[in-house]
Amino acid sequence: MINIGILGCGRIGQVHGQTLRNIAGARVAAVSDFLPKAAESLAAQTSAKVMSSDEIIADPAIDAVIIGTPTTTHYDLIHAAAAAGKAIFCEKPVDLSVARIRECLAVVEMASVPFMTAFNRRFDPSFAHLQRQIADQVIGNIEIVTILSRDPSPPPIGYIKTSGGIFRDMMIHDLDMARFLLGEEPNELSAAASCLVDPEIGAVGDFDTAVVTLKTPSGKLCQISNSRRATYGYDQRIEVHGAKGMLRADNMLEHSVEISTSAGFRTAATQPFFLERYAAAYRAELTHFVDVLMSGGEMTPSGEDGLRAQILADAADQAARSGEPIRL
Repeated sequence: MINIGILGCGRIGQVHGQTLRNIAGARVAAVSDFLPKAAESLAAQTSAKVMSSDEIIADPAIDAVIIGTPTTTHYDLIHAAAAAGKAIFCEKPVDLSVARIRECLAVVEMASVPFMTAFNRRFDPSFAHLQRQIADQVIGNIEIVTILSRDPSPPPIGYIKTSGGIFRDMMIHDLDMARFLLGEEPNELSAAASCLVDPEIGAVGDFDTAVVTLKTPSGKLCQISNSRRATYGYDQRIEVHGAKGMLRADNMLEHSVEISTSAGFRTAATQPFFLERYAAAYRAELTHFVDVLMSGGEMTPSGEDGLRAQILADAADQAARSGEPIRL
């Protein structure tokens, strides 16, 4: 049995705690949070102990930690967990600084502990199947990948102030997905961004609407489109065009019933937000984490994947502000 401590009992910590209840071979042994009520709530749901982060990391009976605390705390927690010999599952981004991510990965390597960056979208059944079809050359060589990601509404301004911005907070998922699908590291990047949704977002120095174009050494292209507002719901689509055809993963709807009348055709709304849309992905990624801890194998996405996505996010932010393309 893998005993896991959850550091951070907010929205994502609650998701992981509930998910682990249904994964054989693992249990939530302890939880911690800055807010006692959040920790007590998750502990009651998972039959876990409430402990401090330091106590969880120091406890020899706990095999692994899930780091779901604010990004600014990841660096210290990773260092402490690695020193204690704990396996680490860390929410993205690992840190807002590329240099600090490299320092984290260095201590993880020195300690020889498993480390996984939580890019859950790689585990979405539709996206994972699409990637396997690419690898099997179903559509031949890739020519253009198009990724669209639009949230129903912006997060609170307080969150945006500390998130690192749209490229590091939101688009980092899509940048990782681009690497996952292209199968080749981009070496050119251009970006453009605006503030069209909420002027307060611009006032704190961020954008709410952004596009990025990536190019690989062999010439493959990827277009990424992000918006903090989609009036029709949570928009998550991928299209891959290749030499022999096209692959497409459409939005997940609340149900598949289509109504046809004289007024036209009508389908259900998209699933409300990421918790519902990626529920299966959250289960699959934690199942992978536990399976690797129990049986061995390659932990993926790795810390290196987290680092490379952050490098792309930094480059996108720089390109959007400068108006100049970046050679990677």
